[in-house]
Amino acid sequence: MSVFQESEQQTISNLYRQHHTWLFRWLRGKVESTESAADISHDIFVTLLAREEQLLLTEPRAFLTTLAKRSVANHWRRQQVEKAYLEAITDMPESLQPSEEERAIIVETIVDINRRLQGLPLDVKRAFLYAQLDGMKQQEIAEKLAVSVSTVKRYLTRAAAQCYFAITVK
Repeated sequence: MSVFQESEQQTISNLYRQHHTWLFRWLRGKVESTESAADISHDIFVTLLAREEQLLLTEPRAFLTTLAKRSVANHWRRQQVEKAYLEAITDMPESLQPSEEERAIIVETIVDINRRLQGLPLDVKRAFLYAQLDGMKQQEIAEKLAVSVSTVKRYLTRAAAQCYFAITVK
């Protein structure tokens, strides 16, 4: 381990010792669940340990609050996706319902796709999802969105590029 890595681990260790309890309490108030608050605070510090850039903190609580707000937003987004997915499969016959493991994988995949499509206009997202999830043809998508087929092609190209080439940041 290099001197830089040891120094960085020490910085994060100090940050954890000095601010973890405060961060956990802050998160518990936001997510209203002890388990979720513990998971999110743990994930924040694991993410910090995985960073390759040096942490130069003058305001550690402000920095942790920023990370925590993003994590809480991701938590609620995931909860919404999971709830919508579980509602969508309730009408499926029990024999066709996915296992708990398959459900977790599906929800994680949906959350990842949603994250990758963030920032795109709504019609671009819809076109991509109609094509990928509903198997709709470009002509059908064009009719549904009231746009031309060439516009649908542009939408699909833009969404695919964003989805396939997005930098993975969690």
